[in-house]
Amino acid sequence: MKQRAIDHGTASDLAVSALVFLAQDMERLGRFLALSGLDPSKIRDAARDPNFLIGVLDYVLADEGLLIAFTAEAGIRPDMVAEAKTTLAGPTQH
Repeated sequence: MKQRAIDHGTASDLAVSALVFLAQDMERLGRFLALSGLDPSKIRDAARDPNFLIGVLDYVLADEGLLIAFTAEAGIRPDMVAEAKTTLAGPTQH
């Protein structure tokens, strides 16, 4: 079995960083909230939910421009976002 390059804690931190990145720009945040259906007052509570964090990473991964902007600001490789999502999602069921 291949060991994951990113541990769970690092993956969670990366997802929270992605959420902070979205929240730093009202246009980015507004689009994310509109597509997620999340009430702005519920973001802090939602950020504690691993499934929500997976959704944040999915959202970033779905937009190449956003992915590149986030990873450039965070100083990480773009593939680390996908690795973090895989780690948070856990093992796949066959």
